[in-house]
Amino acid sequence: MKLLLLALLAVNMGGIKYLDSSFNVYDRMQKTVHEYAEPGFLEYKSSALLASHLEENGFSVEWGVAEIPTAFIASYGSGKPVIGILAEYDALPGLSQDTTAFNSPLAGKEYGHGCGHNLLGTGAVASAVAISKWLAEGHAGTVKLFGCPAEENAGAKAFMVRDGYFDGVDCVLAWHPSSVNMIQRNSAIARIGVVFTFKGKPAHSAGAPHLGRSALDAVEAFDYMMNLNREHFPPETKFHYVISNGGEAPNVVPAEAQAYYFLRHPSVKTLKEVLEWTKKAAEGAALGTGTTVECDVLSGNYPILINEHLSRMALKNLIKVGGVKLDDREKAFVDEVKRNSGSTSMGNFSKFETVRDYFGPIIATGGSDDVGDVSQVVPLFKVNTTVNVAGAHTWQMATLAGTTIGTKALINAAKVMYLTAVDLYTKPKELKAVRDEFESVRGANPHYEPLMGDRKPPIDFYTNQK
Repeated sequence: MKLLLLALLAVNMGGIKYLDSSFNVYDRMQKTVHEYAEPGFLEYKSSALLASHLEENGFSVEWGVAEIPTAFIASYGSGKPVIGILAEYDALPGLSQDTTAFNSPLAGKEYGHGCGHNLLGTGAVASAVAISKWLAEGHAGTVKLFGCPAEENAGAKAFMVRDGYFDGVDCVLAWHPSSVNMIQRNSAIARIGVVFTFKGKPAHSAGAPHLGRSALDAVEAFDYMMNLNREHFPPETKFHYVISNGGEAPNVVPAEAQAYYFLRHPSVKTLKEVLEWTKKAAEGAALGTGTTVECDVLSGNYPILINEHLSRMALKNLIKVGGVKLDDREKAFVDEVKRNSGSTSMGNFSKFETVRDYFGPIIATGGSDDVGDVSQVVPLFKVNTTVNVAGAHTWQMATLAGTTIGTKALINAAKVMYLTAVDLYTKPKELKAVRDEFESVRGANPHYEPLMGDRKPPIDFYTNQK
């Protein structure tokens, strides 16, 4: 029995050795995606780089899934179980950043990886390749990597779920760069992205303003009413907005104006009620300004459904892998970033090197994630590894994500996903326990109702915003 256990351990370690020996491969890959820094739905170079590496390692690739040009599914192996891995690769506006220890946007670049999706996509690919090498040794099963665009704006995973691309998948593994090494315990909150377009009548702002009907006035009235409603919306409601079109020139009464809103709430049911209330506020603003309004729900995401059994399996593997070990050069770089950013927490290197090895209660945080839609139809876990203790959507994250610190974090995440996948392939009782828990919560045949309805992916809207 002891010899058998040692043999199994040696087999499982094959993928770990591959990942350790391939550090430079994935270091170059993540730094290239970091340099590309492409916005959602336009990640042509980033997605091609990741997919070509998978093809070179024997994966078959299906492009343009869910009518999204930069979405793909790469598959390897055959039969059951089928394990899915989620990859993201979109960048954020306003966070262009060189890999320096100070805030240094790159000339001519608007977007940057302030959420570390250059690492996320690369780490997902690394784990998928490691799993494929284990499968190639004669083991049954399939690994599918889902290339998922536009997480930051439209949430492409929701469209992929709606169109059935996760049907037949037994479990999904996911990860995200973070400020702590842990298995995620926050469920995120539901989100709807919606655009309100007001239309009025143009006129000369000085010569004949009485002949015009200002769509911008309607947007401002709508935003004002929404802000008055903050205290009256159900508790835990959050919303935020930008005026994505306010007209062209001050001396022309704007004939068209637009507000882009994110509405959020932990409860999907309550969120739908808030959406209807918001629509009425928009209609009221249009009525009061003599304009008309159109409402377009661009995207919608569910909370993440935490699978306890799968999460505990992953935690055991995270403990085995351990934290992100920084060398003296990397620690000095983090210290310099800290000095240039005013952060009081970034020097806490224990957050890089230690693992949160306990489970607290499941909480709903202020963020939203289209991983939630996947969790409604297939059990999943999400592992976080430490890249930056100053938080995401910052220049500090964009800087550190493009260094070897980020590469170390993505390799650790890939190891956790690899080890957990092997557990699921080789331990049918564990997989059954995961599925049993999922079905006890969601039911044997869960019904998924996409929050954005049957609309096509809003690629044109985001392309026109660039």
